[in-house]
Amino acid sequence: MPLPLPRRGRVSRQAGSRVAGTSLPRAAPLSPRRTGRGAPLLSHAQRLTRRRHSSELVPPEPEPQTDFRSGKWLQERAGGDSGDSRQELLAGMGSRHRIREQEEVVIPCASDSDSGSVDLQLSDLEDIKKIPSNNELTVLDLDIPDIPGLPRESLTDSLRHLTCQEPLSETIVESLVQSIQEVFHGKLKGELEKLTFLRSLSSLSQTFLYDESTESFIHSHIAKIVHILNVLMQEESRHSLSSPVRQEIFVTITDLSYQDVHLLFGSEDRDDLLGLITKSVITLPSVSALIQLQEATPNQSHNPECLYRQTFQAFSEMLQSLVIKDPHLENLDTIFKHMDPWLQSVNDHERERATASMAQVLKCLSRNLSLKLPLQFQRLGHLVALMALLCGDPLEEVAEEAAEGTHYLLHITLRLKYVTHDKINHQSLKKALKRCRELLELYSIKHFYRHPFKIAQVFEIFLDPTELCQFVMTTLDGLKNLPHPCTQQAAGELLITLVKNAESRFEKVPEIIGVICARLSIISQPKVRQQIINTVSLFISRPKYTDIVLSHLLCHPVPYDRHLAELWRTLEVELPSTTWILWRLLRKLQKCHNVPIQKKMAYVAVAATDALYEVLVGNKLRAAMFRLFPQLLVTLLIQIHHSIGLTMSDVSIPSGLYAEKELSTEVTPLCFALQATKTLLLRTLCWQEFNIMEKNEGWTLLEGDCHLQGVFLLANALLERNQLLAHKIMYLLVPLLNRGNDKHKLTSAGFFVELLQSPVARRLPRTYSTARLKDWLHHGNSHFRIVALRGLCNLLRHQKMREDIKSLLPSILDSLCETDERIVLLAIQILLQLVRTMDFTTLSTMMKTLFSLFGDVRPDVHRFSMTLFGASIKYVKHTDKKGVENQVLDSLVPLLLYSQDENDAIAEESMRVLTICAQFLKWKLPRDVYCKDPLYVKPIEVAKICNFFGKKCKGKINIIAQTLMYSKNAKLPIRRAAVLFVGLLSKYMDHSELRMNGTDWIENDLKDLLNDPEPSLRIIASQALFRVQRVRDQPEPEQTVCWLRKLMGCLPA
Repeated sequence: MPLPLPRRGRVSRQAGSRVAGTSLPRAAPLSPRRTGRGAPLLSHAQRLTRRRHSSELVPPEPEPQTDFRSGKWLQERAGGDSGDSRQELLAGMGSRHRIREQEEVVIPCASDSDSGSVDLQLSDLEDIKKIPSNNELTVLDLDIPDIPGLPRESLTDSLRHLTCQEPLSETIVESLVQSIQEVFHGKLKGELEKLTFLRSLSSLSQTFLYDESTESFIHSHIAKIVHILNVLMQEESRHSLSSPVRQEIFVTITDLSYQDVHLLFGSEDRDDLLGLITKSVITLPSVSALIQLQEATPNQSHNPECLYRQTFQAFSEMLQSLVIKDPHLENLDTIFKHMDPWLQSVNDHERERATASMAQVLKCLSRNLSLKLPLQFQRLGHLVALMALLCGDPLEEVAEEAAEGTHYLLHITLRLKYVTHDKINHQSLKKALKRCRELLELYSIKHFYRHPFKIAQVFEIFLDPTELCQFVMTTLDGLKNLPHPCTQQAAGELLITLVKNAESRFEKVPEIIGVICARLSIISQPKVRQQIINTVSLFISRPKYTDIVLSHLLCHPVPYDRHLAELWRTLEVELPSTTWILWRLLRKLQKCHNVPIQKKMAYVAVAATDALYEVLVGNKLRAAMFRLFPQLLVTLLIQIHHSIGLTMSDVSIPSGLYAEKELSTEVTPLCFALQATKTLLLRTLCWQEFNIMEKNEGWTLLEGDCHLQGVFLLANALLERNQLLAHKIMYLLVPLLNRGNDKHKLTSAGFFVELLQSPVARRLPRTYSTARLKDWLHHGNSHFRIVALRGLCNLLRHQKMREDIKSLLPSILDSLCETDERIVLLAIQILLQLVRTMDFTTLSTMMKTLFSLFGDVRPDVHRFSMTLFGASIKYVKHTDKKGVENQVLDSLVPLLLYSQDENDAIAEESMRVLTICAQFLKWKLPRDVYCKDPLYVKPIEVAKICNFFGKKCKGKINIIAQTLMYSKNAKLPIRRAAVLFVGLLSKYMDHSELRMNGTDWIENDLKDLLNDPEPSLRIIASQALFRVQRVRDQPEPEQTVCWLRKLMGCLPA
């Protein structure tokens, strides 16, 4: 059962509220008291609350002993006759009763001119004395009406001053001082002694106006008084309420406060006392618990319910007395500091007491506000948010108290902002006041506790950036209130309303986002979760905060947990802001690619990639996704290139980020980049392109050493299926080709050169096409040379570009000597298209280079070099044939031998080019040359072939020497054919050469082959050796003379 509270202005002080009937005299207080309210219009719930909290319904507690102090006590303290002293005491203070009539809490009212409204009156501000101009802020501008439904009170009566009693005699004062001093040197053992001490202090405080010595006495012993009060509070039971000592302490502090003696402010001990007092009242058991305790112990002399109400009333009056004179709001700041944790208590009765107390403090302060700079209260945003959250409290009594307190807080805020605002910019405050009045006209008091977000709309106008941050942080703390889902709902509504209305006036946005991310895991209500995510969306959609929010969100561990992933996926942003947000997120990743390649990848690159993936999956920024598709695709491909071969240990992870979480070895930067790229294609409806990548293992190519091949494949797929997007990417890449590090440039260049196939490429200036490709041809990185050659291949599709490419022929020819097979093949591919336009010198040079590639260990290089050689022969002009005839003759034997290659493609190409050479020489090759069977199994056919070439080449080339070179070839079919040919061609050797050089150089090579592990080769070598030796041993044939010479020799001289 929630603890019922006495309602301010509606509670009567019962007889005995301060232990009635005691014989100790008291001086009448000099502080004014306000008369009771008129009959307000209350809701049914409010009427019930007032009735339940009214102490009039509680039977009065039994009267304690009326005279608990003996005459001897008075005599000892007065120093004279006990009877006379006692009579003097009673005569001097009898008019101050401990019974208070039905009256409101101690709240000095406004001026006599107050007409019943609770509008702000700023006549106490010294700087408002003249009639202002139209542009100045006036007092009338600050007047706002009461919120409809808030109970009104009559303030038409002037201040009611209680009749001051006659001054206490010197004897009585001395007696009081003496009794207090005795306590300083002793201990308070019983309840009566405690009450006597407290009342003595209170009575003595009333003599300050006419007795400076008593004031000096109190001031000089404040530390001791505070210590004693602290001890008394600690001795009071925290779990029961059985004596009025606690109440008497509050009244004593109140009386001293009215005399400007503050026992709760000014030092650490006093502050501790205030905290102890607050805790002792707020944490008392509920009324039902107190009643049960009374039933268990029926001998108690006090009615616990009545005593509780009087104690709480005294506590409330004490707090109000502290803020009546608080021009700098430092007392309010201290009170709020101690009340703050109880306003957020999980116990209903504690929260209700704290809210009621705080509401009374705010009400009193709003009636007695006289602000002066500097102001010490710096937590306005926190207080507003806390009261707003309490307006959404599930306990209706708490919500009503908070709503009323919030209204008074608004009055205080207006005055505070008037004092602190910049007078130059008074128009802004004037507009804010106008907006405030407009909102208040729409809301009733029920709106405040039924729709707490209305409070955010009203107060947001006046809160500065620091206070806005306090409001947000406090509201976010309300999300931790798991036992009360409605508080979470109120927090969500407050937060989204404030952020939506305050626009770009926030500070400490990273801290706000950090708290939001931390709270997401404890919010179970879908609506509240979406409100919190929408709050982040509002922050991130404002250009001022976009980078700040993104930077903070990217500092979380990847892969993102389900809460952060949900945040990324469900961002709700207005259409105009979607592109901006996605672009800024993309830029975070792009900036990592613009710096030189580091030893470790920047963590933000991995986090941004994962964030892009989550955003793409959520598909909330779809319009921006299509608009930024070219940038997104290229950037993600570049990120894939940077991520190849890396693990998370190769990433520069901020210290402490994974302190409590082990990172799986399966998580790599590459997996984030690949999944983001795939998702991008699917979300932008590039299904066919995705399918092409799947079928051709494009994703595998992208993530390995063949990254460029994967890029080429994707670019071609896009060009084939979606030319519009492809063209957009091409134009995007033009300025990016020379930016960033090498991996950035290389991936961009790879995608760019594939798009040069498009007819649109013809429109590109030479600077961005052939000139750039020429630079890459001379790049130290072989990958750039590959990209350049591939680009030239694509440009050759456009006839107009061929003339520019011809100027690059020397560089292309140099590429034939590269060790990288891809470069050589690309160069051959380009030269095949340009061969018909080459001049003789270039053609001849190229043929020599190509001849050197015959027999290359790279099969494709071998094959296509022969293809280009054959094409070159075809395009030799008739007038230039003599210049290349020897090159053609030198190619015959290699081509013939390679027709026996085990690679069918090479064998067929060799035969085809051999035919071209024969046609060039105008030879008709024997049919046996085209036999597909191995030559070593066709000895007759081989003899015919050798006979043909032996006769045709005799005297033109050293066919034996050329053939013998291939006897050492790595391929067995080539070696075997070469050795077979050497033996058969030996009989066509020139005898003059035979006499000069002999056959030893042939025989030695053949003898070496006799030890070859291949039996067939050993046999063929032995046969060839025999044939060579036979040619060597044959006598030189006689010179034959033609018949004409013989005839001439027969004639007589």
